[in-house]
Order: sequence, then C-alpha cells, then structure tokens
Amino acid sequence: MPKKLPNFYKLLFSIAIPIILQNLLQTFINMMDTIMVGRLGAVEIAAVGLGNQIFFMLNMVTFGISSGCSIFVSQFWGAQDISGIKKTFGIMLVSCFTVALVFMAGGTLIPEKLISLYSKDAAVIAEGARYLKIAALSYPLMAVSFACQMAFRSTEHVVLPMVTTAISFLLNVVFNTLFIFGFEPLAIPRMGTAGAALATLISRIVEMLVTVLYGRFKKFEAMGKIRELLSFNKEFVLKLLKISLPVILSESLWGLGITTQNSIFAHAGTDSFAAFSIMNTVSQLTWVFFIGMGNASSIILGKQIGAGEEEKARAYAGRFSWFFPLMGFLVGLLLYPISKLLPAIFNVEPSIVEIAASMLYVLMFTYPFRAFNMLTIVGIFRAGGDTVFASIIDNGWMWTLSIPLGCAASFIWGWSTWLILLCLETEQVLKTICGAIRIKSGKWLRDVTN
Repeated sequence: MPKKLPNFYKLLFSIAIPIILQNLLQTFINMMDTIMVGRLGAVEIAAVGLGNQIFFMLNMVTFGISSGCSIFVSQFWGAQDISGIKKTFGIMLVSCFTVALVFMAGGTLIPEKLISLYSKDAAVIAEGARYLKIAALSYPLMAVSFACQMAFRSTEHVVLPMVTTAISFLLNVVFNTLFIFGFEPLAIPRMGTAGAALATLISRIVEMLVTVLYGRFKKFEAMGKIRELLSFNKEFVLKLLKISLPVILSESLWGLGITTQNSIFAHAGTDSFAAFSIMNTVSQLTWVFFIGMGNASSIILGKQIGAGEEEKARAYAGRFSWFFPLMGFLVGLLLYPISKLLPAIFNVEPSIVEIAASMLYVLMFTYPFRAFNMLTIVGIFRAGGDTVFASIIDNGWMWTLSIPLGCAASFIWGWSTWLILLCLETEQVLKTICGAIRIKSGKWLRDVTN
C-alpha cells in the first residue's frame, strides 16, 4: 500500500474549498432568515424554524438520492464513462424533481397540519403555515439545482455551484430586507415571515436558471440531451438501486430522526426551540467545513476506485481518518467565541441566548466524533459502495439509543435543554467506534461500475 500522498492536501482542498464556500453561503442564507425574522420575535423564529423542517426533510431525501447516484457518477468519472454519467444524472434529476413535487403539494395544501406535527402553539402554527405556503413553491426549483450541483461536483466542476449559491445569497439578503420589513419608497408592504418565504422563492428561481443554463452552455459531462439522460434500462436502474437505495433510506430515516429531535425541543417549549434554532444556525457556520471535506473525500475516493487505483484509495482513507477528527477538535473550538456574540446578533430574551450558548458548548466536545462520522458515512463508505453498513450505523444508534434517551430526558425527566442535547449526541461516540473498525477491516471498498 502506498504510504506517500504528496498531493494530498492540494487535491483535497482544491475540491473542498469551493464546496465549503458554497455551503457557507447556503448557511448564511438560512442565518440571515433567522436573524432578520428574529427581529420580529421568538414566535417568528420558531415559526420559520419549524416551517423549514419540511424543507429539511425534502433536502434529506434529495440528498439521499443525489448521494447514492453520485457514487456512480464519481466512479464513472474515474473510468471516463460519460454515457454512464448522463444516465445516472437522468435518474437523479427525475427522482429529485418528483419527490419535490410531493413535498410542494403538502406544503401548499396542508401547511397547518404539517406545522402542528412539531408544535401546539397556535401562534407558531399560524405563522409557520403562512411561511410554508410560499416557501414550498421553491421546492421543485431547489431539487433541480441540487441534482445538477451534485452531479457537477462529482465530475470535479465545483466552482459553478459555489457561484450560483453566492448569487442566491445576495438576492435573498436584498429581498429579505425589502419584503420582511417593507420598503415604503417602492410601496412594498411589511410582510414578516411571508416576506422571508417570498425572498427564498425568488432566489431559488434565479439559482436554478443560472445552474442549468450555464451547465448546458459549458457542456458539462452530466448535461446531455433528454434522450441521453433517459437512456437507462431496467438492468441499469436495478444496479443503481442496489447501491443507492440504502443511501436514500438512510438519509430519509436520518432526516426523520432530526425532525424528531426538533419536535422534542419544540415540545419542551417555544423558548427551548427558539434557542435550538439559534444553535443550529450558528453551528452550521462551522460545520460547513466538514460538509465540504466529506464531499471532497467522497469524490477523491470514488474517482480512484473507478480508475482501478484501489491501494491508493485505501491510503487516502487512512490519511482522512486522522485528519478529520483533528480538524473537528480545532474547528469546534470556534464555537466558544461565537457563543459570546449571540446577544449582539439575536434580538431575543437573555434566557434564550443562555440556553443556545450552553448547547453550543455541548457541540464543542462532540465535534471530533461528528467529523469522523461525516468522513466515514458520507465520504469513505459511500464512495466505496458500502452503503448498507453506512446506513445501519448512521441510523441504528440514533433510533435505538439517542432518540429514546432524548425523549426520556425531555418528557419524563424534565432535564435542562443542554442535557437533552447531550443525550441526543450519545450516538456519535458509538458510530465512531463502528466506523473505525470497518475502515480497518477494508471491507468498505468495492467497484460499483462493474
């Protein structure tokens, strides 16, 4: 096995940095919504946070579909099989768009029922439904953009997704300012949470158009003609499903688990959920580093496997395995100074800020484990086609341990919010142990394109 990887950091960061910047901009979009809506009060923060849980579930399903398909795209890219890339992208695009239509129908037709799954506060339900009715219209647009961006990343076109997200961010900030608070010189009324949703819709329209049109103009490998995208047969679909279906199910179950965790905090009280929303928004500023690194590691490993360089892929996996938790420790330290800035950023009660800060302290200690788990599940195991094992450890400990503990801490023992979060984070240590054993065994690596 080769020990030296002289271009390791150059290769990793050349792919990861644009992805990190894209996810950072996406986080800023969510953060600006929370900050601007936060000026309206705790009810509005909770309403938008719960409204976005429906989007989060959609995002998990589309991420599962795209991640599963991207395993094939990366390995086809390594083998220079352009026809395989186009067929895989066709399946990815059709699947994501269809699922998004279903979520859009729910968000526009029964928004109150969906929000009431998370909260019984009548004011929160009303505001959340008002937001969701408009925001849900952006779901199919997001699905098309997301599928394209995942395919582009897997073929090492990582700059365009970053640029389109930057455009979306700037538009979202401008239209949030105009629509949430109103702008009298242009006769734009104050729309509150509905204004935040409208800003999201407009930015998604532009993002989708730029992504698709530029990708076609530059003739990116995935952007074939319609007949090329739909040229897959039953045998190809079944082969893809064998590997990607566990990813889709895993992300869907994981997303359901996260929304269950949101429900636990929402039922603990509006203040607890407002603090949880603030914590999530702030922590994402640092977590985007590992989203980018995890996706970059998957692209690198998938390409090596597709090119037949299995020993080199194992060497990369070994290097990633110590680098990620080290970065998790260092980046997690940033949560402390950020926690001190919360009173200046969010216009909420001091008690809510205090709860949010205590939750950030919990995350500081779990970041090394979280970083390693991001690497193994999103990076190593999926790139190597070991999707069944990845699905089992990703969801097994969540549903058998952390969620039952979190429910007991909230509903039975009545513990503090930070202790509830600590219970929910117990899965991270056990996932790390299982992942380390699997990597050492070498059973994670397989060429899915043969």
